[in-house]
Amino acid sequence: MSTGLSGEKHCNRMTILVTGANGFVGSALCARLEQQARTFRATVRTTQQAQHRPGAVAVGEIDGQTDWADALQGVQQVVHLAARVHVVQERNSDPLAEFCRVNVEGTVKLARQAAERGVRRLLFVSSVKVNGQSTSAGHPFTADDAPAPEDPYGVSKHEAEQALRRIAVETGMEVVIVRPPLVYGPGVKANFDAMMRWLARGIPLPLAAVTENRRSLVALDNLVDLLVTCLSHPAAADQTFLVSDGEDLSTAALLKRMGEAQGTPARLFYMPVAALRLGAAVLGKQGVYERLCGSLQVDIGKTRQLLDWAPPVSVDESLRHAAQRSNA
Repeated sequence: MSTGLSGEKHCNRMTILVTGANGFVGSALCARLEQQARTFRATVRTTQQAQHRPGAVAVGEIDGQTDWADALQGVQQVVHLAARVHVVQERNSDPLAEFCRVNVEGTVKLARQAAERGVRRLLFVSSVKVNGQSTSAGHPFTADDAPAPEDPYGVSKHEAEQALRRIAVETGMEVVIVRPPLVYGPGVKANFDAMMRWLARGIPLPLAAVTENRRSLVALDNLVDLLVTCLSHPAAADQTFLVSDGEDLSTAALLKRMGEAQGTPARLFYMPVAALRLGAAVLGKQGVYERLCGSLQVDIGKTRQLLDWAPPVSVDESLRHAAQRSNA
């Protein structure tokens, strides 16, 4: 099985551009490339951010007017991570337009400038939200399912994917698309971090009954490993891949294993799932209910087979890593 180094020898001399290098995934990818002595250039939004990362190029706001010329100088491969991501408290009056401005128009401008400058392969980190918001337990999304995005973020990522495929046909530049589910690891924020903190404080959670759903997650180390593999592997060209840890868990099982990873056993108590659903509806928190009690699974069979890839880090090891770094 690959450990993310497949085909690396003949790609070591290529210069890689990593956009969004200061982000959660971008920082980890740059660290991995440094470990492998790969030649890469990072882009960040502001000159102040660039001062803290030697050799980084500040590109400013990302949209259809962004000039990537300096960043693309001498580059043969691009990993495009910079994006407008899910916003918890959306204040924009037209969220879809704002997501598309960054995630579609900005991506198209980068891809066209990259193709003009002879970039061989562009790796686009999309989202499982292109497939949809949820699945039935035991019926995972596959990479070749018809897209069914439901929210503005998912729609923008889908439109960006479609545009990239057109550019690939027009120019001959290879495009690789990776759709991760929730990514967790050291420094993770939002809901995953909140759950780790609740468990660490010993807060009782009414989720002991949530045992029938299944969620696919991907550890940061596993996602980065796949991205590095996709840069090098010849079979990745013009393909779309789903990625996960290869082990899907119910919410109750995940919380128990998160507690074990932190050394603070999860304090779960029983409340019927129907009662949780009713309570969420009364409080207008149906989205929270879906994330906690619904299923979202991905099938990584295509990723395993085409790339001879398997997640190198187990769920339990990844949870311990996230807990140690988060508590440090």
